[in-house]
Amino acid sequence: MTAGSDSILELLPMVFAAPSEALAGAREVLDGDPTPFRASVAHHAIGMWQRDFGDLRLALHHLRLARDLAARADSADREADVLGTLGVALVHAGRTRQGLEAFERGIARGTGQTRARVLYRRAYVWWVLGRHREALEDVRRAIPVLRQVDDVIWTARAITLRATVHLALGAVDRADADFAAAELLWETTGQEHDKADAVESRGLAAFRSGDIPVALQLLDEAAEMYAKLTTPTFMLTIRRCEVLMSAGLAGEALAQADTAVGLLDGIGGQSTRKAELLLVAARAARLADDPHTAIARAAVAVRLFAAQRRTWWQTHAQLVLIEARLAAGRASGRLVADAAAVADRLAAFGSPSAPEASLLAGRIALALGWTADAERHLAVAARSRRGGPPLARMTGWAAQALRAQAAGSGRGVLEACRRGLDVLDDHRTTLGASELRARATAQGAELAALAQRASLASGGPRRLLVWSERWRATALSTPPTRPPADPILLSDLTAFREIAARAEEARMEGHPVPALEREQRRLEREIRSRTLHMRGDAPGEGDRFDPTRLLARLGAGRLVELAVVDGRVHALLCGEGRVRRFEAGLLAEAMSEAEHIQAGLRRLAHPGADARLPVVEAAGRRLEELLLGEAAHHLGSGPVVVVPPGRLHRVPWALLPSLRDRVLSVSPSAGGWLRALDTEPPPDGRHVLVRGPGLATNGAEVPNLADRYGRPTVLEHDDAEVPRVLAELDGATLAHIAAHGTFRADSPLFSSLRMADGPLIVHDFERLSRSPYRIILSSCDTARLASVGADELLGLVTALLPLGTAGVIASSAPVNDAAVVPLMLALHKGLSTGLSLAEALRDARAALPGDAMHRATGWAFTAFGAA
Repeated sequence: MTAGSDSILELLPMVFAAPSEALAGAREVLDGDPTPFRASVAHHAIGMWQRDFGDLRLALHHLRLARDLAARADSADREADVLGTLGVALVHAGRTRQGLEAFERGIARGTGQTRARVLYRRAYVWWVLGRHREALEDVRRAIPVLRQVDDVIWTARAITLRATVHLALGAVDRADADFAAAELLWETTGQEHDKADAVESRGLAAFRSGDIPVALQLLDEAAEMYAKLTTPTFMLTIRRCEVLMSAGLAGEALAQADTAVGLLDGIGGQSTRKAELLLVAARAARLADDPHTAIARAAVAVRLFAAQRRTWWQTHAQLVLIEARLAAGRASGRLVADAAAVADRLAAFGSPSAPEASLLAGRIALALGWTADAERHLAVAARSRRGGPPLARMTGWAAQALRAQAAGSGRGVLEACRRGLDVLDDHRTTLGASELRARATAQGAELAALAQRASLASGGPRRLLVWSERWRATALSTPPTRPPADPILLSDLTAFREIAARAEEARMEGHPVPALEREQRRLEREIRSRTLHMRGDAPGEGDRFDPTRLLARLGAGRLVELAVVDGRVHALLCGEGRVRRFEAGLLAEAMSEAEHIQAGLRRLAHPGADARLPVVEAAGRRLEELLLGEAAHHLGSGPVVVVPPGRLHRVPWALLPSLRDRVLSVSPSAGGWLRALDTEPPPDGRHVLVRGPGLATNGAEVPNLADRYGRPTVLEHDDAEVPRVLAELDGATLAHIAAHGTFRADSPLFSSLRMADGPLIVHDFERLSRSPYRIILSSCDTARLASVGADELLGLVTALLPLGTAGVIASSAPVNDAAVVPLMLALHKGLSTGLSLAEALRDARAALPGDAMHRATGWAFTAFGAA
């Protein structure tokens, strides 16, 4: 912009349309010999840029220069405009009193349109401070004036701000209407940053209404817009973290918030934004079961908000601090009083978090035995069960369940838990991604635990079975939404396979390439992001678990469901027309024993470890006592189905003495076993055999199996590429895949089988119209799963079961490739005579040599499902 230009004021809106160009233009003006008026505008533009995208200290320096130059230019409106911007910067710097004084002077100096813009800025600051009524009042005064002078940009900003304030007050419908009106206005302008902010705000509105996939999609869309403008996105990070937490991804939210705090500190950014990021980090740490980190982050946030005179925010930070202290075991009478005071202040603010604070006060009072105080606080919290977004209603039902528990009404507890989990079910079915469905169940963990406790107290094992099923593996009850025919997603999957294959080859050669690994992680983030955008199908009731139907279908068999109540395992033995309960050991001890067994199996997978066999077998006996107790002596002589909790998914069940020689299968839930039992095989009887690269035996069983099955489809060498493999697997009756398996604990849906062109991942299987009726995975760790949410599992096996697979053979431990071959040949021999997977696996184990390595190989494999 030249020194003689008459359009100097265009620099100011340009800061949010083309930030880099605005900064360059302002510096060009100052490099000349500008008048005080023009120099004021240039410093104003630089100050705005530094305030939002750079160093807040530099912003204050430039804005004060702009104010002084405006006074020298004797322009009251110019001075008022700068004072409005300076007021925002001072508040962001934590100097709230000075900021509000700047607004008072700006409103007094300005007239008409300029005064309305200053009012809008002060409304924004009121929102930052949590003083929502004052914010709405200033916006109410500003909008008519801005509309009258046809100031489209500032009108759109004011309407967007009004929508944001409505959201903070829980008025989602009013916010939606304002966002829609603002978006129409933004389309007529070139304000690219403001447009991105509007998309971000729509994402926030979608989140507040409970639509997580749309919220993530809009926030990612806004991030792409900001990236083109090369502007920081700290507010976007805060909002994305809120959505991630509601989706059960608290650990991910904590990492993102902490990273943003570090970046903000590095550029000397806004103190107000830092406090907000710390509050988000504290909430995420609490949800991630890290109360000490939550206490540390929340305590700093409380101090910063107090110094900034942001009472609304300070109160929300105090709520998180109290929750974290309770989680750290610091319940006390003082904490009850603090929670009650926070609840009162939040209610006065009109905050949607007020019921959560009342629930917290009631929960602490109950723990202390203060029943009268608990009832008072819980009654207030319970009011939210009647309306509002899903999580608010669940808060209300949790409060109602605790009220019933305190009153000794088991029936009341179960009714409240049922209603609350129904809300969660409706919310969960709006989510298309299997990961979000599984993790979202964490929101119902307290309700489910209360219901199980009440069922146990009532003495009815059938009722405990029903409630154990009510929250177990619910994400597997319906298939995830199929990924759309998204060309970008398909392109990313192809690129991921190529990069992952090259990175793995480089690692195997001992020369890892960091650039390849970085690109692999980037592509993983892109794929995951796009799949999280998928919406679920319309909510429906689905099939309710019926224990009578289960007992009828078991015949002479038994099903053992392991329920965990207050850390104790209870074996629910179903069979002979009844359900019996046997108390067993502590879950923590069982998990520890299972880990020792896994270590033993890893050693037995190598020759020369025979001395370890008695140790592993002794551990199996101890594990049986901890998990089955007396139920082990009442299993009858027929087949047995084990339904373990998610945290015991790695147990090699065939190692337990009472299960070792049985027809044994495992299912994530009893309802899932019934669904697998009812699954019909495809009519064409197609068999598919796949042999991946790099196996020590070169998949030696595959040629033998090809001869056994006559004319199966055999995919090996270059034919064993992911697109071809998926095409052949779709709708097959039986699939056998001999390939290296990799389990990803950090991201279970990227667990993979190695094909000729790279990894075949869980996301690929979810694209099948129907996964194979039976599938045999003859490789290491294919049965490893990640336990998430309330009692959900993510991994290769659980991806297949909802997609049409009725039975899976997979291993939960590393296995010896050479020992796998005879096991697989014996397994298929049994299948070819009409046996089920569980029957054939039992016979195959018995046919193996008796040395330690072969026995450990047999124990490592499990039959899942009912085929």
